[in-house]
Amino acid sequence: MKPINPLVLLVLLLLTASCNTESKKITDATDYNFYLEITENEMLQLVKEDLKFWEKKYEKDPNQFPYLSKIAASQSQIFAKTGRIEALIEAEKNLIEANELSHYKKVGYLRALSRNYISQHRFKEALQLLEKAETIGEGVISTQKMLFDVHLELGNYQLAKQYLNEIIDTSDFDYLIRLSKWSDHRGNLDAAIKYMEQAKVIAEASNIPSIKQWVYTNLADYYGHAGNVKASYNHYLKALELNPEDAYAKKGIAWIVYSYEKNPDEALRILNAVTKTHHAPDYHLLKAEIAEYKGDSNLKDTQLKLYKVALNNNMYGAMYNKHNALIYAEDSKQTVKALKLANTEINNRPTPQSYDLLAWTYYNQGDVKDALKIMENHVVGKTFEPEALFHLAHIYKANGKWDEVKKLKKELLESAFELGPMAAQKVQKL
Repeated sequence: MKPINPLVLLVLLLLTASCNTESKKITDATDYNFYLEITENEMLQLVKEDLKFWEKKYEKDPNQFPYLSKIAASQSQIFAKTGRIEALIEAEKNLIEANELSHYKKVGYLRALSRNYISQHRFKEALQLLEKAETIGEGVISTQKMLFDVHLELGNYQLAKQYLNEIIDTSDFDYLIRLSKWSDHRGNLDAAIKYMEQAKVIAEASNIPSIKQWVYTNLADYYGHAGNVKASYNHYLKALELNPEDAYAKKGIAWIVYSYEKNPDEALRILNAVTKTHHAPDYHLLKAEIAEYKGDSNLKDTQLKLYKVALNNNMYGAMYNKHNALIYAEDSKQTVKALKLANTEINNRPTPQSYDLLAWTYYNQGDVKDALKIMENHVVGKTFEPEALFHLAHIYKANGKWDEVKKLKKELLESAFELGPMAAQKVQKL
């Protein structure tokens, strides 16, 4: 056989590499640059004007306590658009006052305060309000929908399924999105996508922008988890077409650029644009991860410090317990704090994910047998979240369970996009 000319071989290799690189590129900055350049949030200004309107109405007539609910609704929207925790807490105060003035007998106010508590990860308090609303009986289907949500968050899966069965209606948007959520919880991502696509049809027929935007970002998440990154990207763009200020969609695109295309600088450029107007602490953690990936230790340290400064605000309560527990668990000097937070999360919501935090802390302490016991009793077969499975694989390895490690490694490599490049590198070493 005639030997291949080395120069020809080099050209072939370069062409192959070029093709592989091209196949990984699905985003185009020209698709989203316009959305990054927006500095004035028009929708936010409208919400602020609405807030002022209701505040003035209530100031003139303080006996009209329904105005408090309107004020709280505007404050909740401000939180959603800016990430400012102060707005969410102010909304809580107004909703408490509205409930007190109505003697906790108005189901609309009870559900509104419950939604606020859900946003704050105060799920047990949300449940108490919803059970009171269910007892009153008015608008019971709307209450049952929220009861499904809370029981799912609390890990009360049998009760969540019972409430899902109470609201069955395949033509109802609210039922379909919950059926999708339940399917995802059960590890059936194909079904989750199918039901969310059915909900999308209803949302598009209703032509209500906020509902369509919500569906598009949720579908984008699901498609990303399923490995269909192109569909994920397209749905984030569809959400931005409806709301150019959608920080969540921009964050999703930044993740694609970072995790799939391995372009950390562009991902940081997107995130830096987002955080000019949106101020949730977890953006600092994502920036820190990207900085670590690109080997910029100074940027990583800066972002972690900014995250800690943000969390000095005690208004966040339990909202970032999971993030903090993971950070502390991997710091040998902070494992006592990690254990405390993990146990707090188990008390607040005894889900497999909460027990995973505890097991991961034990693992990092060197208590690998206790970590394995917790995983086998509370996590294995009960969640399909890649992060929990990533921790499980390391705990299996530490306990010499090599067959289990091998099985999980294959599954985790398929979830490399969701896990991110840093975790994917660690999976390769399992």
